[in-house]
Amino acid sequence: MLLAHYQTTRERTESLCAPLNTEDYIPQAADFTSPPKWHLAHTTWFFEEMILTKYMADYVVFDAHFGFLFNSYYHSVGERAVRAQRGLMTRPTVDQVYQYRHYVDEHIQGLLKGEAPEEVKELVKLGIHHEQQHQELLLTDLKYTLSLNPMYPVYQKDSNLVAGHNDSQAASESWIAIQEGVYEVGYAGDDFCFDNEQGRHKVYVQDFEISASLVTNGEYIEFIEAGGYDTFSYWFDEGWAWRCKHQINSPLYWTKIEGQWHYYTLAGLKPLDRDALLSHVSYYEASAFACWKKMRLATEFEWEVASSRFSWGQRWEWTASAYHPYPKFSISDGAVGEYNGKFMVNQMVLRGGSVATTEGHSRATYRNFFHPHFQWQYSGIRLVK
Repeated sequence: MLLAHYQTTRERTESLCAPLNTEDYIPQAADFTSPPKWHLAHTTWFFEEMILTKYMADYVVFDAHFGFLFNSYYHSVGERAVRAQRGLMTRPTVDQVYQYRHYVDEHIQGLLKGEAPEEVKELVKLGIHHEQQHQELLLTDLKYTLSLNPMYPVYQKDSNLVAGHNDSQAASESWIAIQEGVYEVGYAGDDFCFDNEQGRHKVYVQDFEISASLVTNGEYIEFIEAGGYDTFSYWFDEGWAWRCKHQINSPLYWTKIEGQWHYYTLAGLKPLDRDALLSHVSYYEASAFACWKKMRLATEFEWEVASSRFSWGQRWEWTASAYHPYPKFSISDGAVGEYNGKFMVNQMVLRGGSVATTEGHSRATYRNFFHPHFQWQYSGIRLVK
């Protein structure tokens, strides 16, 4: 079962790259994105560094340079290439990176076909879910890069990462009432979860109502046309400074052509679907929109308490909660301990999942997190009153 999960995950990453030309693998459009070639290699390095070099006797690394080139942020492992310069790595070639993947796959599969200790199995599970995270990042990073091309390239003409709409439940049930009380939050179970979900604990929430539906493009256009981007009173001061400095006047990928809104998608440039779910907004924009509506965003605990009552998974949903550790959270020893704990500052929590999230990767307790100014993920808005 674990071996099959590993193989399926590794194959999916490569299938996501199938529509690419060689030139598409290389560019890095911003320091917060990475090229497809780097994602392919980094996820492979994770299995090599965390598992093969430690648990397979006489293992020989594929290339001694790769540890430096494809380490992301693991200080305990060693030095690494400058993040903003990943797109300058024309070597190794794309073909060599695929050779690297297949070399590591052969050894991991051999390890799993034998009597692998439980510790190795747990690390393989972590590596699988790590790669699933990078599958989503590969798509969102690629979209950002392609969007800067004035030809508006098509990644896949039939891509399902275009629209998404609220379902019939959301249409029939506008608001979901949650009674005040003490609730338990955090992961409970025997399946995989990340360490930042652990430390199940009780929280108290007041009465609130949460929207059964996500905000649509049409609703957000009303905010724009009402002067939402020009009215500082809707914004956090930091958000207003960000909006002004970068001249933000709409969600990422939106553009007006002859007076009509369009947006760039992985299927190319499209007329904006007003009924489709809003996407690619920052926390600052989400908060400003909620303020304009005289509402607010849910805390991550309110979201989790209510999550069984509505459909989720088409957009990562910004919450009003800062990314902090749960009670009894502790950072693991070694490089694995650098996975989540050291990022628990100056970031906001998102819940749910998105159309780009690998199927089965997310769950109601999943805690995604990004800095509040980022727009390039498939992030949307659910309101609370």
